[in-house]
Amino acid sequence: MKTKPKFCSGILAKAAHLQPLAQQLATKLDLPLLESEAHFEQGAIYLIYQTDGLHIVATTNRQPLRFHIDFTDGLYLRRQQTGGKEQGLAKAVGIKQNYLPRVLDATAGFARDSFTLASLGCQVTLLERSPVLAAMLEDAIERASYDHQIASIIARMQLHTMDAHAYLIDVTTNKYPAPDAIYLDPMFPERKKKAQVKKEMQILHQLLGSDDQTPYPLELALAVAKQRVVVKRPKQAEDLNNQQPSYRIVGKASRYDIYLTGENKTA
Repeated sequence: MKTKPKFCSGILAKAAHLQPLAQQLATKLDLPLLESEAHFEQGAIYLIYQTDGLHIVATTNRQPLRFHIDFTDGLYLRRQQTGGKEQGLAKAVGIKQNYLPRVLDATAGFARDSFTLASLGCQVTLLERSPVLAAMLEDAIERASYDHQIASIIARMQLHTMDAHAYLIDVTTNKYPAPDAIYLDPMFPERKKKAQVKKEMQILHQLLGSDDQTPYPLELALAVAKQRVVVKRPKQAEDLNNQQPSYRIVGKASRYDIYLTGENKTA
């Protein structure tokens, strides 16, 4: 039996040629296919197919919140070009001059960190538990795969629509291979202050709920990761699950807590 995605009320196609895509996704997610935005209700979230991709709209105030994922836009490309293998994220997951770990991004979100890691050469598995957000990522990955400038990067990104805990359990039964590094990024709205990011965070909170109440499978991740688990935290925040990391990489507003596993733990 299909389960309707939480916090999404319907799908709309903005052009006739997009109608089959909207119908296919509506069937997949068991959501109503709407005829126009006139049917939108306040306090709800909707998916809209437009010529530039799948958009999400949250009718939360007088000015609806709108967002879509595009790996070719400046925000993603700047992250690709900033810092290279010397940036904190690269060092945190264990990238070295002649070594590229296989990374599991257990909290993909808008996939900015996954894209950065893939742009550096890592094979990245993305997990997204929200079927709505996963549909947006799938659409963005499909579109970007046809862009010759980043197609090779996108080819290193594999998306799964599932909860991290369930995936990690499957790793323990050898259904999926164990990653070298597992990356966890619990949402924390304090870490950025730009209006655009605030808009994205509002949408994420509506889709996923507050991460204050979300138990992250740190212990399971530590048991599964071959080399390390990396947790992104606000700079002054407490340790995830009150578990002290092996070491930290601290930036201006946030930090990476690195938990070494396997042979690395005693190295």
